[in-house]
Amino acid sequence: MQRRVGLVGLMFASVGSIIGSGWLLGALTASKVAGPAAIISWLIGAAIVLFIALVHAELGGMFPVAGGSARYPHYAFGSLAGFASGWFWYLGAVTVAPAEVEAALTYANNYLHGLINSDGTLTLPLGFVLAAILMVAFSGINLLGVRWLAETNKWTVFWKIAIPVLTVLVLLVLAHHFDNLSSQGFMPMGLPAVFAALSSGIIFAYLGFEQAVEFGAESENPRRNIPLAVIGSMLIGVVIYLGLAVAFATSIPPSSLAKGWAKISFAGSFGPYAAIASAMGLGWLAVLLYADAVISPAGTGLLYVGSSARMSFGMARSRYVPSAFEQVSGRHVPLFGIVFAMVLGFLFLLPFPSWQTLIGLITSATVLSYGLQPLALGALRRQVPSYDRPYRLPLAGLISPAAFVVANLIVYWSGWTTDWKLMSAVVVGFVVLGLNRLFSAPENRPPLDLQAAYWLVPYLAGMTAISYLGAKDFGGRGLLPFGLDAAVVAVFSFAIYALAIRLRLPDAAAASYIDVLGAEAETEEAVLAAQDDGAQGSRRPALG
Repeated sequence: MQRRVGLVGLMFASVGSIIGSGWLLGALTASKVAGPAAIISWLIGAAIVLFIALVHAELGGMFPVAGGSARYPHYAFGSLAGFASGWFWYLGAVTVAPAEVEAALTYANNYLHGLINSDGTLTLPLGFVLAAILMVAFSGINLLGVRWLAETNKWTVFWKIAIPVLTVLVLLVLAHHFDNLSSQGFMPMGLPAVFAALSSGIIFAYLGFEQAVEFGAESENPRRNIPLAVIGSMLIGVVIYLGLAVAFATSIPPSSLAKGWAKISFAGSFGPYAAIASAMGLGWLAVLLYADAVISPAGTGLLYVGSSARMSFGMARSRYVPSAFEQVSGRHVPLFGIVFAMVLGFLFLLPFPSWQTLIGLITSATVLSYGLQPLALGALRRQVPSYDRPYRLPLAGLISPAAFVVANLIVYWSGWTTDWKLMSAVVVGFVVLGLNRLFSAPENRPPLDLQAAYWLVPYLAGMTAISYLGAKDFGGRGLLPFGLDAAVVAVFSFAIYALAIRLRLPDAAAASYIDVLGAEAETEEAVLAAQDDGAQGSRRPALG
């Protein structure tokens, strides 16, 4: 891979992933769950994800590699933990593209009828055929190389920032229904709903900051740019989403709330903001919103096809999956990984043929991977304390375990219906690892480092049990009532965190894994420099 993406391109990779279908649908779905108190949910979600983003900022600056979400736990806990983290993240990432395709086609159905059924699912054959065409287009742009991907994404992100900001300003200035916040009570569904709303689209909306990490192997000056891109993109996303949440809650016509917040609907339009704009006589804004309803999801889907391929590239580098995923094309992109992500993403359209059905799985799988990064940070602070950290997280001893706790709370709040499916997919991942080891040559079988990863068993089993026994508000059996359930998750998380840190790899073993990374990087930089000198005499300037 080639380091061709500068700070702006890297930050826009994250911003382009954060601002997707979540901004178009998140405020509506969250408000149906929590009413106007969904604004609090957006604030809680921002704080939670920002905590986790800060952890990624330190790790990404230390190790600018492709598929970092798999490789950081690998350095701290060995191969089994690294594979687990990579598989969790891959499950979330590879399903984002089909979810964004479904969102784009659902909006497009307002003027190209026959794409979506009345229950929100894709039609046969037209809906599925167009979804497949979009998936192929995403892959085609990715295959052209990271410069094409970054350039395409750059112009898309300018649009994706401008339209939400314009929407917030117009609705806040022209709509004056601030009584909506109190007419039925600020928290009409109760406190549990505030937390349940996090998994209804809020956390999903904030996901994507880690794209700067996953594209780290292709960033110019990555040790500086990755932390700046992670933190900067997250702050941009938080400001936009909080503004949208307030604008949505205060611009809904009071008549639309006659049956309560849970029954909000907009006749004849799937897009809530476009429906509000039309009702206000702002046809020009509605047109822009319907155009954005295709552009924003498509841009995010485009990026996730690329980052999914880079994750499989990283897992192949660590010998978790077949070496075919490690091969790059003449344009220095992981060819097989891109095609595989496209095919797998399309297959996910079959059992999850609507946007809503995919969101819970994406959120839980991605956040489960997020949760392993604070463990890696805590371990690496002890294993390689003197390693250069371009960004050093303040109060890491407090923030790191706190980030692990909140990640587990998000998984729990996703509910039992989602969590049992997620854990089933986790089991499938370990079967994949076993099969790869079975059919690989002995020299291509990495040590599993089982002793350093024993904590994975009680961790995954415990989270499954807590979700099953948890509050009925989140689909559990009700043996852990609301309030007590969160306390149990927190205590359990602190215990697993302490166990993982205690079982971490010996300092020498962690250092040896990191040394392998350094040797890889030096070799590849020398090869790429030689290629550039032979092809053009000098390296091209970075994009962005």
